[in-house]
Amino acid sequence: MKLATDILEERISAAMVAATGRTDCAALVVPATDPKFGDYQANGVMALAKKIKTNPRKLAEKVVENLDIEDICEKPEIAGAGFINLRLKPEFVAATLLQVATHYVEEVLAENVPPLSWPGFGIDRVKQPKTIVVDFSGPNIAKQMHVGHLRSTIIGDCICRLLEFLGHKVIRQNHIGDWGMQFGLLCAYLAKIRIDQGRQGKALNISKALADIETFYKEAQQLSNEDKEFAQEAREATVGLHSGDRRWIYYWEEIVLESRKHYEQIYRMLNVGLYDIDEIIRGESFYRDMLADVVEELKNKGLAKESNGAVCVFPEGFKTKDGEPLPFIIQKSDGAYLYATTDLAALRYRVTGIEYQGEKYKADKIIYVTDARQKLHFEMLFAVAKMAGWVSQTIELSHVMFGSVLGENGRPLKTREGENVKLKDLLDEAVERAKAVVEEKNPELPAEKKSEIAKAVGIGAVKYADYSNNRTSDYVFSFDKMLAMEGNTAPYMQYAYARIKSIERKGQERNINVEAERSKAEKPDLTEPSELDLAKYLIRYSEAIEAAVSDYRPNYLTSYLYELAQKFSVFYTNCPVLDAGPDKRPTRLLLCDLTAKTIKHGLSELLGIEVVEQM
Repeated sequence: MKLATDILEERISAAMVAATGRTDCAALVVPATDPKFGDYQANGVMALAKKIKTNPRKLAEKVVENLDIEDICEKPEIAGAGFINLRLKPEFVAATLLQVATHYVEEVLAENVPPLSWPGFGIDRVKQPKTIVVDFSGPNIAKQMHVGHLRSTIIGDCICRLLEFLGHKVIRQNHIGDWGMQFGLLCAYLAKIRIDQGRQGKALNISKALADIETFYKEAQQLSNEDKEFAQEAREATVGLHSGDRRWIYYWEEIVLESRKHYEQIYRMLNVGLYDIDEIIRGESFYRDMLADVVEELKNKGLAKESNGAVCVFPEGFKTKDGEPLPFIIQKSDGAYLYATTDLAALRYRVTGIEYQGEKYKADKIIYVTDARQKLHFEMLFAVAKMAGWVSQTIELSHVMFGSVLGENGRPLKTREGENVKLKDLLDEAVERAKAVVEEKNPELPAEKKSEIAKAVGIGAVKYADYSNNRTSDYVFSFDKMLAMEGNTAPYMQYAYARIKSIERKGQERNINVEAERSKAEKPDLTEPSELDLAKYLIRYSEAIEAAVSDYRPNYLTSYLYELAQKFSVFYTNCPVLDAGPDKRPTRLLLCDLTAKTIKHGLSELLGIEVVEQM
């Protein structure tokens, strides 16, 4: 179905063509910044007036003369230097609301399988789906995930959810750090434990040995620093591992497997889709046999050359502080490869053909979700890939950057001992704090129900607080703020949803057939200002999704949901629902239902935050 903004954009652009005879006309319709001026504003007249060197206000008058939108809007108003203000008619809003409420999207799952339908909220799937690889999270093996992994993990997941909802083929990639010099050290330490336990007549229990993966890593490092003989064994293990020695590969595989159990536990807590599909895990080790070929290809194309013993590419436009060409190093002087080499191999693999769930896909777009400190790295990576001819004009490469999570002191969030806060500890604390809130608000609930709500609220609070901030900015982590029942928080949004669902329950208690009455709203009656205001906002859900997708900013979605919840609160205060007369109740029940569905869809489907029926 066509949205209000799309219809207005088409018709106003056509009126601009009729008024000027030019074909390069764009209405530039955007939501009005102040409701007193209307619902939308067309800003394109001023840009067009500048092109053709005419008075913008007079041009706006000519455009309005040629404009036919009586079926959608009240009479347009010209403001300022040539803005066109537009106010939707209640009849159009009512008809669109009904379309949104009954609009379903169909997806053909497989041959001989009936299509799956779900409410589309007036949003059509893309006509030409793209294959999009999203590279996010990327924890290191043998280390626990810490708060620094939070933003990449959940922002990346949200991007995937948004793109999947629009109909794109999304391939999630977790580029874990599972290869390099440190793994010889870890393998050697595991082998030493096995020998020590063998002398005691015990068999090696790998799961037990790696139960505390971080302690294992620290102990291996400490022994290497103190014991020269062990340090030499670690170096030999590294050589053996890189040459494919089965003994060392066995230990490495066990370490990777145990580490995976640790971080997949976090993904399940966060409700992030980075588990259960093996091809999601594509660590540095996956590309290890491609690295030499990447370097050789860049050499053969005359792009890579030796510089101070290392092999480098010098993409145009990148300079050092001294104004010298900045090298993108792909092989060190000792022959070792770097992150840059692995990233080039991964990029080439993704655009030439990535194996995923038994099929081969070529990426139309690759999105990397990392912190802002890697900006230069990805700019140079993309430049080299284009120089090599791996990336054509039709392939899009995006680096989605984000700021840091700060403590109350304004510095990166750390423990009192100065270490990175473990992500599991942070999430566990969030759930515990949420449980205390639930205990205070609803002490009579069964223990199992309290735990269920506490998990949804605690984890949801951490995720929502991150999403609601501009991703490019740093933000201060505060449990008190994110668990508050007021303001733009997950608990407030979850409570808003639960409150709407309670209306249905109360209706059933009063023997009101809510669903049957709602179905009577064949011509929604939006005569009350707060009814119309809520309805107008409900039909703009697609605009919020498009805005969030266009620049990969979840805060556009959270802002919409928060504003929707507030508009519902005003509506509910001014418009009785269950006590309304038979002429008004169907419309108001429809507004309640669509608000609840929109909040639930935004939270649970697009942000991965659970909703609860009661709090």
